[in-house]
Amino acid sequence: MTPISRTPARAALAAATLALAGCASFTPDGGFAEVERLTRERTGQTPRLQRGAEPDAATRARLDALLAQPLSADAAVELALLNNRALQAQFAGLGIAEADRVQAGRLPNPTLRFGRLAGGGVTEIDRAVLVDVLGLLALPAASAAGQRGFEQAQWRAADDAVNLAAQARQAFFRAVAAQQLAVYAADVKDAADASSELARRMRAAGNFSRLAQMREQAFEADANAQLARARHQAVAERERLTRLLGLGGAAGPAFTLPDRLPDLPAQPIEPRDAEQTALDQRLDVQLAKRAAESTAASLGLTRATRFVNVLDAGWQNQSTSGEPRRSGYEIELVLPLFDFGQTRVKRAEAVYLQAMHRAAQVATDARSEVRESYSAYRTAYELARHYRDEVVPLRQRLFDENLLRYNGMLVSVFELLADAREQVGGVTAAVQALRDHWIAETQLRSALTGRSPAGAPFADSAAPAAPAAPAASH
Repeated sequence: MTPISRTPARAALAAATLALAGCASFTPDGGFAEVERLTRERTGQTPRLQRGAEPDAATRARLDALLAQPLSADAAVELALLNNRALQAQFAGLGIAEADRVQAGRLPNPTLRFGRLAGGGVTEIDRAVLVDVLGLLALPAASAAGQRGFEQAQWRAADDAVNLAAQARQAFFRAVAAQQLAVYAADVKDAADASSELARRMRAAGNFSRLAQMREQAFEADANAQLARARHQAVAERERLTRLLGLGGAAGPAFTLPDRLPDLPAQPIEPRDAEQTALDQRLDVQLAKRAAESTAASLGLTRATRFVNVLDAGWQNQSTSGEPRRSGYEIELVLPLFDFGQTRVKRAEAVYLQAMHRAAQVATDARSEVRESYSAYRTAYELARHYRDEVVPLRQRLFDENLLRYNGMLVSVFELLADAREQVGGVTAAVQALRDHWIAETQLRSALTGRSPAGAPFADSAAPAAPAAPAASH
């Protein structure tokens, strides 16, 4: 072949090389737009990627605006998505995944080899440039694998954001309920103090038995203990919310909670095609599917390269003093004499089988968790409505009836106080039931579009119980 005929071939090869080298590049937003979309569809809120140690001016202005008024559940979610540093750390991992994607789509660097031998008045120089041929052949498959890994990183980042949003919403309802119960426990304690003081004075006047006074005193002691527990629970729940919002700095948690929980909705939510929605929208289900697909694709690459895993080719030049320069080529190939690549193929097949079974189990769990979460939600809704419409009004009517009897001097003041104390348990249970409803609703939405709900809405053993009312005495 003449030099003139070789020139177009070399030019075409150089052009193809440049085209391949330019196909892998970084995206302008680091792939965060997809994370924003997935999170917004499932939470109604849009996260932001912080590219510095401190929030930018726009984010800081939004944080200040949210903190300037009492929080709502949506505001708590937005604060967490904007300010939680652990979430920002997960978002930073997206840049690592993109760097891996770009690296997988870049041409392998050539290897330059140079050798020099001198002696006896003769100098011999060897020059060689080697290129990983197998890396060039596998570049499209490797680039596709890097892209799949980057997409999985985007979904994982969105999954972390959606999970944080659910945790922040639940923590908000727990904190508001704990604060509300602490205020109510303080009112109960004041009433118990007044009742105990009245019993002491009547005992001193000889108008009250020692047993009756001790009962009032016992209720006062119990009310004081319950108030201490309720106040600690309010602090603990507030601090838990503080951590999720990322506000635990030296300046302290600068946010205000509303005085009471939101009212119960007029009607419960009725999701349509809940199980299919979970299979289509849940991020953990989609991640498991994509992991299986990625493993299946990598299995094809493993089978294609099972016999050859090192293949280098390149140009070689040698010159010796006093002799003409010689040029040629060099090929370096690992011969599959002892390892025919079967172990790699078998391993890839086992990994794919593992990923396939995991994806199937995640889908099965998602269906079951949706059914369980919906049952928990409807139970919580019905209980909250029962306390609101039946228990609390009935307790109030009983108290009003006894108040009429007290005004007619048919019952004593201690019978009236005992009846008022019966309301304590009903009101406390009503607040807890309303809290459980909002938590169960959050977990249902998470089961539909996010990931597996964490914990049952009724498992709150730390919630302060109402003090037991003593028997009526007079």
